[in-house]
Amino acid sequence: MTTAAARITFSDWGWRYAERDAWAVRGVDLTVEPGERVAIVGPSGAGKSTLLRAVAGVLPDEPDPDDDTAAAVQGTVLVDGAEPSAVRGRVGLVMQDPEAHTVMSRVGDDVAFGCENAGVPRDEIWPRVRSALDVVGLDLALDRSTTMLSGGQRQRLALAGVLAMRPGALVLDEPCANLDPSGVVQVHDAVRALLDETGCSLLVVEHRIGTWLDLVDRLVLLEPAGGVVADGAPAEVLAAHGPALTAAGVWVPGSEPARGSARRGTRTPAGAGLLEARGLGTARAKRQRVGSGIDLDVRAGRVLAVTGPNGIGKSTLGLTLAGLLRPADGVLRATPTLAEGAGDVPAAWTSRQLAARIGTVFQDPEHQFVARTVREELAVGPRALGTADVDERVDELLDAFGLAHLADANPFTLSGGEQRRLAIGTVIASRPPVVVLDEPTSGQDRATWQAVVDRLGDLADTGTAIVAVTHDQDLVRALDADEVVLGAAGAQPVLRDPATGVRR
Repeated sequence: MTTAAARITFSDWGWRYAERDAWAVRGVDLTVEPGERVAIVGPSGAGKSTLLRAVAGVLPDEPDPDDDTAAAVQGTVLVDGAEPSAVRGRVGLVMQDPEAHTVMSRVGDDVAFGCENAGVPRDEIWPRVRSALDVVGLDLALDRSTTMLSGGQRQRLALAGVLAMRPGALVLDEPCANLDPSGVVQVHDAVRALLDETGCSLLVVEHRIGTWLDLVDRLVLLEPAGGVVADGAPAEVLAAHGPALTAAGVWVPGSEPARGSARRGTRTPAGAGLLEARGLGTARAKRQRVGSGIDLDVRAGRVLAVTGPNGIGKSTLGLTLAGLLRPADGVLRATPTLAEGAGDVPAAWTSRQLAARIGTVFQDPEHQFVARTVREELAVGPRALGTADVDERVDELLDAFGLAHLADANPFTLSGGEQRRLAIGTVIASRPPVVVLDEPTSGQDRATWQAVVDRLGDLADTGTAIVAVTHDQDLVRALDADEVVLGAAGAQPVLRDPATGVRR
């Protein structure tokens, strides 16, 4: 299945999104020779994802030079000497959200979708589909429902769909950001198999670069609006630019945080109980059952990490604890300390009662934005609750989450990592007693990860109950979190050695 590998060239290339003053990326000079495997790193907001979208030809339409508010471009990006939009199919793009790629209801149809749209003859499509599924290790029936796949399986399905089109370059935008550890291994191994099978060129963006160091030939460091500042063999770049990479937010291998490092003191006793789940059953929309027999407590001043494999129902449990979904069965009760006369069933509270008691950050942060600017978004909750010091709270959060320079930007123009930090800020601006967050550190570089985790640690230290649905064991360690692992038998608490904090 060998395909001629693509050559990618950026020449003084830059892009500015519509209605933004600052360039997302600028002055990039970079050549990827056919068959090279290149990892791109840099701080959140450096334009890494924009770079990949340009290669894949999926940026907005050509900018209007006569419109000052339109997007702007400088320089050139070429694939095999042509505009990316003129050679669609030569570049296969896989992004971080596993569900974003799934377009068909059955596995075989989903893999065949790209080939059909590219006009591949019908008698060639299905041999390609079966071959691609074999390469990425998905031994599934072609009529298997895509809704039944885990996150790791969905990402491998996306890779199979790309492989079936036989691209000359594979472009990966944080493909492991939303996956459990098993899913990360599955996707890594599937990418290795795909590269070995095709010999195609590779561009991969990932903050936790250790995942890909054994597969790439070059490591490229981008600076916000400053182009390429380091480029070379991974070992050489890590050795020569280690401090610069860390400062730029790259997760340099070996820089994992110590247990409790985001808390101010020693492990504090749990405070008052706020939520109690006993024999809790959870269900997605249309009452699709995903969890049962869950027992847990949410207590003031403690962090509860909800972990487990993709697809087991962690997000559904988070939404249920947040009062946004009704339990399928069992009991979820708010204690008098949290309810304060509103009744003990969170799902029955009014939106105002809920906002004052439980704040929720969704896995897809853009689903909760309602205002025209970042500053206005941060002010929505406090204003709705009649808070007096709204401006002070907003300014403090803009600084804490590195969003001050984006205060007047539209939330939908932010990068994925910036949107997630904004979503967290909008929830904690109202200072509810309980905060439920779904993958709060997804899409963050090392520096912005630290800002998020430190802020959550401060909230817990001052008495807020934090529930974090996460695959991020670094977050669990840094926040000295209690941990429950969801499985088929419900929620199982994790026991740790009290001296070392290591799982027993």
